[in-house]
Amino acid sequence: MGKRKRDRATALKEARKGEYRAVLRNDPVSPRKMRLVADMIRGLDVNKALEILKYSNKEASRRVEKLILSAIANWQEKNEGVRIEESQLFVREVFVDPGRTLKRLRPAPQGRAYRIRKRSNHITVILDNFVLPENVTEETENAEKTNIE
Repeated sequence: MGKRKRDRATALKEARKGEYRAVLRNDPVSPRKMRLVADMIRGLDVNKALEILKYSNKEASRRVEKLILSAIANWQEKNEGVRIEESQLFVREVFVDPGRTLKRLRPAPQGRAYRIRKRSNHITVILDNFVLPENVTEETENAEKTNIE
């Protein structure tokens, strides 16, 4: 491995150190249906996202719920001794990529055959901690003090 490639790999590893991810590959739901579920939870707090998925009537929501629980387990692996309620986890990214497409033939009238495409997808969930920058909290405290006075 070349030096530039190694440097790029270490930089990527450092960037991913603070993120907690889970990936589901070759899920036999079409990407279009899965994106509808992914759009429901993108950017939400983890607890709220799990509640939405729990009561959703889409079948893809069960798979995404399980995937978020896996990402939470990955978070717990890296942060032992920290309570989940205090961490303020939220769903930073959710993206759905097309996976392998199985091609099948179905008999059609007059000796023809129609092609059936059974689509699959790869879904990735990335969680992050919601932390306000220090200067923002100081500004809000100063604003509160001026409002009180």
